[in-house]
Amino acid sequence: MPSYKLTYFDIDGGRAEPIRIGLHAAGIAFEDHRISFQEFGEQRGGIRFRAVPVMEIDGVQVTQSNALSRYVGRLAALYPTDQLQALYCDEVMGAMEDLTHYVVQTFGLEGEALEEARKQLTEGRITVFLKGTAELLERGGGSYFADNQLTMADLKAFVQVRSLASGRLDHVPGDIVQTLAPTLMEHQQRISEDPRVVAYYQSRAQS
Repeated sequence: MPSYKLTYFDIDGGRAEPIRIGLHAAGIAFEDHRISFQEFGEQRGGIRFRAVPVMEIDGVQVTQSNALSRYVGRLAALYPTDQLQALYCDEVMGAMEDLTHYVVQTFGLEGEALEEARKQLTEGRITVFLKGTAELLERGGGSYFADNQLTMADLKAFVQVRSLASGRLDHVPGDIVQTLAPTLMEHQQRISEDPRVVAYYQSRAQS
């Protein structure tokens, strides 16, 4: 069995969270190496592409969150074997990655600059991506995005929707998902109740 070390920020969310859940669902022991933003700044020069998450597999560094999600998804039976369903899964993961990118671009802004950037984001990209992702959920049958079962696409959307609906993003209304794409809120609740997701967060509470 290979050894796994996953490095990401010390938050229960973000790009690494679906990977963490997937590894736990697969029953794979891994080092959940959580770093502060300050530590990331200090270590960034030694990280390929200067970004996290990073997974070390037997000491070999691998990057890119969607590539890691697909890899872990296959190990955990959370990635479709059918090529079309895999494409559907990839489309959702790509959309969530794009949306994360736009949100992250507003980090570090303050005052009026942050308020204006988040206003534009809310009225623009967030609206587009929420409505578009709701369409993809409908295409998948309404319960899951692909393969009629839980996949990494569902985990990635679950994490993103939970963040947007948390109310913790200044100048982003906490009810934005419910207002624009209520089916995504229903989906988020459904995924939060999946036994594999419940088991992961129970393990976090006990750690």
